Amino acid sequence: MRPYMTMAIALSISASVSAAEPPFSGPEDVAFAGTLWKALQENRLIGADRMRSMPYQTPPPHGHFVEATDGRISVDGRDGIVIVKQNFGKTKEETRQQIADNPDEFLTSITVMFKRENGYDADNKNWFWVKYHPDGSLFKNPKGMQLAGRVAKGSDKACIACHKSAPGNDYVYIHDRYAGQD
Repeated sequence: MRPYMTMAIALSISASVSAAEPPFSGPEDVAFAGTLWKALQENRLIGADRMRSMPYQTPPPHGHFVEATDGRISVDGRDGIVIVKQNFGKTKEETRQQIADNPDEFLTSITVMFKRENGYDADNKNWFWVKYHPDGSLFKNPKGMQLAGRVAKGSDKACIACHKSAPGNDYVYIHDRYAGQD
């Protein structure tokens, strides 16, 4: 077989394998989410000893109240921006003060954006998305896919679709500090 034909066949096989992989929730995304969870703990961004901020009211899907922190951390040798949202409110009856006084009682989920290396997902500013239960396990969508990676890429719903409209063209709603840092 000619070398260029071998390359064409290899590219064809590679393309068909890639097409079969899910857009998120694959083994690499799930493994990275576990490593990210450990880095969040080590940097006191989650857990009982986490840095705290005052919760603020927010519309769905994050929860009735959110406590957001952000900064830079290293995950598996990758340095990047991280945004962590502690999502609170099992009902709409909780008050801001109740959540501030007893956050773990009202914590429903933790959503995280981590800025990956260039080329990870250039279409979406290279953000890695993940939604954790308070114990660090991953949420799943109705189809059973774990919410880690390029969550619902190409969909008109979920993380990426919503955050595309954030001011500053940086996918971040809480400020524009990271605008232009592609």
